[in-house]
Amino acid sequence: MYDILIKNGTIIDGSGRPMYRADIAIRGDSIVTIDDLTEAKAERVIDATGQYVAPGFIDVNNHSDTYWQLLAHPELESLLYQGVTTIIGGNSGSSLAPLSDAKIIRSIQKWTDVEKINFNWLSMKDFLREIDRRRPAVNFATFVGHGTIRRGAMKDKTRVITPEEIQVMQRMLETALGEGAIGLSTGLLYTHARGAGARELLALVRTAVSQGGIYATYVRDEGQGLVKSVEEAITVARDAGASLHISHLKAVGENNWHLMDEAFNLIETAALSGLDVSFDVYPYTTTGSVLYTLLPEWVTQEGRKMMLARLKDPSVRSTIERDMRQKEIDYSQILVSSSALSKMLSRRKISEIAASQGKSPEETILDFLIASNGQAIVSLEALSEKNVLKAIQHPFSIISSNGAGYDVAHAKTGELVHPRNFGTFPKVFSEYVRKQKALSWEEAVHKMSGKPAVKFQLEKRGFLQEEYFADIVVFQPETITDRATMEDPYQYATGISSVIINGFLVMEEGKLLPGKRHGVVLQRKRGWFGR
Repeated sequence: MYDILIKNGTIIDGSGRPMYRADIAIRGDSIVTIDDLTEAKAERVIDATGQYVAPGFIDVNNHSDTYWQLLAHPELESLLYQGVTTIIGGNSGSSLAPLSDAKIIRSIQKWTDVEKINFNWLSMKDFLREIDRRRPAVNFATFVGHGTIRRGAMKDKTRVITPEEIQVMQRMLETALGEGAIGLSTGLLYTHARGAGARELLALVRTAVSQGGIYATYVRDEGQGLVKSVEEAITVARDAGASLHISHLKAVGENNWHLMDEAFNLIETAALSGLDVSFDVYPYTTTGSVLYTLLPEWVTQEGRKMMLARLKDPSVRSTIERDMRQKEIDYSQILVSSSALSKMLSRRKISEIAASQGKSPEETILDFLIASNGQAIVSLEALSEKNVLKAIQHPFSIISSNGAGYDVAHAKTGELVHPRNFGTFPKVFSEYVRKQKALSWEEAVHKMSGKPAVKFQLEKRGFLQEEYFADIVVFQPETITDRATMEDPYQYATGISSVIINGFLVMEEGKLLPGKRHGVVLQRKRGWFGR
């Protein structure tokens, strides 16, 4: 007698191999048999006639931790409705551990109001234990964020880092990796990390490699400097002997779209020379970013306090505005998603706010940043659809959301979240597999399951194989689709009928089942925390 039996489905096993017909039997937290099980009995039978059965999707670039959703709202419904069963946090240089002291939690203040949160850990070990105690809805693994440990070593100082401080960071990183983190991430576009040079990065990536970890980076520039930024990432990884992953690779701004092919060429050349390299992509032309990234880089040097001081200085403001105008940004394509200011300003374009105040867009942005203490998130229509398609089809790409898990009730906050939080994985199927036929079903599933599982060393996950953990999605190929839009993002995806996590059925007939959450904390080469 099995616990769960999935019958009559077509299996896409996550390897990229052709789909085939078979039944799957689950006992406990694992797949025990894949075969013709016509005569088998089980406590629960799922009839998957006319449906595809795939490994649960793995979101390698997820921010449910740093957006605080993992702790404040661990149900993460929008991810489950997409078929996501595992997420990786600690991305873009920001992780929730290790913290040298309580103030270091400010490393995530670009996304979250840190004044309203409570936490009871400092080390990576205690953080992972706390997540396990709270039991997330999906499996969770994390990087060590470079920005987090850099603040731990330097606090808010912005001078050149010392060799002794680099050694402090290395010790913090080594300990955190030993306690279960899967590698090091950097977010070199963000203010506190921009000062990191080759010596610092190389030392830290070598430390990660010595502990078996991988290196994931949000590169330094996604505009005019994209090619040099990708070159930097490749050079650091190659010199350190690291496995490299580039987070949400993209060329931002129409004037820079042509650079994407050059970035692809660099990645392909590096791979031919022996570098283990990959990148992730989300299927949208709209990006989400913190507002201060629209400023000239020199304005944000030396941290938030200095940035705000410059914005308030009348003798400096005119220079800032002049440099911003030279960027030729189309402010009619920039929408305020959330800010510390009134909800009335969310869902409005920068150009509209400027017109209503009788100011230039540049002046409006500076005033906005001052009034919100630098905390504002915007959406930009800034990517090329052709480049998104090329990235999704690229042999080295992995599908990710670069988002977080929400429920539809979050709409009451007035925050205009990106539709990727609700629709990423189904959109790839509906738009790029079913409609455009740019990918096969097997290729798409591979980029969402087997490929990320191998890259990020997630043992016994990502494939439908006997003795692997039973993280499984059953979906309807003709109807799976995203519904979230920029104007109305709070809409769950449809077409996924069943989701199983660690052998527990959490979605049946397209509806989430009430009760306990069944995700576990994944550790590097150690499986998981308890049950």
